[in-house]
Amino acid sequence: MTNQSTDQDLLQPKQHSVSFNGHTFVLETGKIARQANGAVTLTCKNNVLLATACSSKAPSSEVDFLPLTVNYMENLSSNGKTAGGFIKQPGRQNKGDTLTSRMIDRPIRPLFPKGFYDEVQVIISLFSYDETYDPNPLSICAASAALAISSIPMTKTVGAVRVGFVDGEFIINPTPEQKAASKLDLLLAGTHEAVLMIEGYCDFLTEDQVIQAITEGHEAIKLICEGIDDFARMVGKEKDLTTIDYPSDEMFDKMRAFIGNQLVEAYQIREKEKRNDAISAVKEALAEELKIGQEECDYTARNFGVAFKEIRAQTVRGDMLKTRRRIDGRTPECIRPIVAEARPLPTPHGSALFTRGETQALCISVLGNENMVQRGENVDGEISEKFYLHYAFPGYSVGECRRLSAPGRREVGHGMLAQRALTPTLPSSEKFPYVIRIETHVTESNGSSSMASVCGGCLSLMDAGVPIRAPIAGIAMGLILEDDSSIILSDILGDEDALGDMDFKIAGSDFGITAFQMDIKVEGITPEIMEAALRQAKDGRLHILKKMALALEAPRASLAQNAPRIHSIKINPSKIGTLIGPGGKNIKNIQETTGVDINIDDDGTVNVSCVNGDSIDQALTMIEDLTGELKVGEIYEGVVDGIKEFGCFVSLPYQSSALVHISELAHERVADVNDVVKVGDKIKVKIIGSKMGKISASMKAAQKKEKSEV
Repeated sequence: MTNQSTDQDLLQPKQHSVSFNGHTFVLETGKIARQANGAVTLTCKNNVLLATACSSKAPSSEVDFLPLTVNYMENLSSNGKTAGGFIKQPGRQNKGDTLTSRMIDRPIRPLFPKGFYDEVQVIISLFSYDETYDPNPLSICAASAALAISSIPMTKTVGAVRVGFVDGEFIINPTPEQKAASKLDLLLAGTHEAVLMIEGYCDFLTEDQVIQAITEGHEAIKLICEGIDDFARMVGKEKDLTTIDYPSDEMFDKMRAFIGNQLVEAYQIREKEKRNDAISAVKEALAEELKIGQEECDYTARNFGVAFKEIRAQTVRGDMLKTRRRIDGRTPECIRPIVAEARPLPTPHGSALFTRGETQALCISVLGNENMVQRGENVDGEISEKFYLHYAFPGYSVGECRRLSAPGRREVGHGMLAQRALTPTLPSSEKFPYVIRIETHVTESNGSSSMASVCGGCLSLMDAGVPIRAPIAGIAMGLILEDDSSIILSDILGDEDALGDMDFKIAGSDFGITAFQMDIKVEGITPEIMEAALRQAKDGRLHILKKMALALEAPRASLAQNAPRIHSIKINPSKIGTLIGPGGKNIKNIQETTGVDINIDDDGTVNVSCVNGDSIDQALTMIEDLTGELKVGEIYEGVVDGIKEFGCFVSLPYQSSALVHISELAHERVADVNDVVKVGDKIKVKIIGSKMGKISASMKAAQKKEKSEV
């Protein structure tokens, strides 16, 4: 029996174009990765991303959460590059890929139905990149399309755009040139009905401008979602709902009857550890009553855990909406007690301890020269960061025993949020030519540790003497939304984050916003609610800034005694080779003689750094001797090193030589050069001309005439 299929039958791709705000991308399936549950190639100009979605049965019947894994891979080959260094094969994700993976995960995770515990893996690969479009919003759209056409039960499609703000106008998916000039960098994701994720950084924009940017971005997202929905209707598979497992109404009724008011009473306890112990006691008693884990029990341990968490959430949320009081007794707008301390550590260049309720961050700032720059690479080329923040979240911060390991996605994400929140307040490199590193050690945590990192990090910069533009503070906002009732919470606790509907972090000064990040767990959050949250956050931010000012009102006037001193000078780029010398001879000699570090930029900027100021002065003199240039009209002292009939040659500073013509030796006529100067004589000359690298000098112009000669 012969196979009747032909080569043309092998690949049968189907395409659909999605247009929005002057942009278009093409979705295609059926050509690449056909064995994946859902596979979509997204093409936008010469940018090509492949997104795949696969699922398998829940790894264990005890799993009571969605085991979703999102991996974004930015292949350097997509832009014709190969990794630098000895190892060329890609290994673990770099920071940029980790942040993008986290950004894709956040808006799609809330859209899976309750009771769905199958393992889901989404992989997005960048295979072609032409630098015209930012791949981050495209990757979210590609992942959404792959899930939309698969049988995996994601309830709605997601779209994403980047929004810029240039010359007073908001721009959807700005070009690299527009992005460089933009005062706003906003990545927005959501469904047709609501915004689900916001990641934004700006140069002190107002609350009104932020709201307008979100609104305009969401209008573009609606068009993207419509296009993906059309594609799913055309080629999508039927959704598989057979594995959904959610507690029955009967189980909920039995659990509520046993619990009664016990959870309400437990949540009256203000101290976190004692409150958690009381809640655990209620859960253990309930598990024993229902015989969870025993053969005669009708309920699974998974459904018990899910139902108990749901009842906890309903208890907390209902009580807040009813009493307008929170878990720790605060009103919705109230900020926890704050204690800020500058320079708790004696030897670091700058340090601060910021405590807000049961959340605490110990922040340390270190100043250095160009040798401390954080370098990396991505599809856009080499990365060179002169300011970076590292965030650490050890187990003891929440009273747990935990293995110490490399930073995870959460740590990387929180660190980048705090870093970018502080970036707009830093001085320019010309004004402050230091590389700055901040370490944030979260020593206690009960909500909003990333915003504590912003506050503590800012104080540590001020303690180090960094001349920032304005102090920056951060606050995390929460939301309880039930039908037509809602309550906005300032400075949320960990439980309010876990059981609430929104985590909205805002950082900025007293006159503008520098960073904001929002994750929403439910639809229905209107622009009015977001605007109210921003207004309430500003009041909280101003309150926190006043508390920070009690510790340190302004940057210290001088650097720490052990901080390096950096002096910048500019030399002619053509003199860089002279400064370095053959085989680095000259620059090595200066560094070994004075003990300084020297860094040279291609534009001729030379940074000299050392703790000892006298060493810097000595090094600058040696650099000046090598790279300085004679100026026309200035007088210099030199040594005659050659005599000719037409004049003499003089050795001058900066390894230069000038010709003094016989007519420029004296005011009177000179018949023989030897009558005026001899080889080895020290003379003063005035530079009178420089052409084609040849310098002319005058001895008579440097001499002062006696009054009788005038």
